Amino acid sequence: MPNAAGDGAPRPRVGVLSLQGDFAKHGAVLERLGATAVRVSLPEHLAELDALVLPGGESSTMLRLLDATGLARPLAAFVRERPVLGTCAGLILLAAEADRLPAATLGVLDVSVRRNGYGRQVHSFSDAVEFAPLGDRVSGVFIRAPRLVRVGAGVELIAHHAGEPVGVRAGRVVGLAFHPELTGDARVHRWFLEDVAGLALSRATTVAHGEAA
Repeated sequence: MPNAAGDGAPRPRVGVLSLQGDFAKHGAVLERLGATAVRVSLPEHLAELDALVLPGGESSTMLRLLDATGLARPLAAFVRERPVLGTCAGLILLAAEADRLPAATLGVLDVSVRRNGYGRQVHSFSDAVEFAPLGDRVSGVFIRAPRLVRVGAGVELIAHHAGEPVGVRAGRVVGLAFHPELTGDARVHRWFLEDVAGLALSRATTVAHGEAA
């Protein structure tokens, strides 16, 4: 049963892969929403988690560190069974295919991605993203973002930018090419926790941009 976060009930425990990248920003958003953010850097940190976030960063470095820490196999098992959100490099790790990597990806999303598909660091940008599950636009930050070049038949397109897919979902697994954690808008994280992972969040929480928690 998922944990609840109201009236004295335990807060949901949501892991954030913390080997490299922008994991602290994700953790801050999760805490603001009423979850307990758990830094995951060793296999034992996956125990008793309700969901997991794979952050942005450098995907090839992440794969090497997964192997070095012994996390590769337990993480692969976790993402096949539990809810997971991958952003930027996290999307690359979840994909079935990605270019120029030192090891195999986790392969739980039937998509192919091109690393740095939007260009180098100097080509980073922020812009509105059409986010279908919310029926609204959200702000997206694209930093050396991967490009979705193939989307399998069983994968749902959930976000678009300038007519291109930038977000996908397959059951409990969500992958985004952009960074929602850098915008101050927690709606994407809330949607993932409540609608995808089925977790109850405290309604006493107040988040940025005037959203009532």
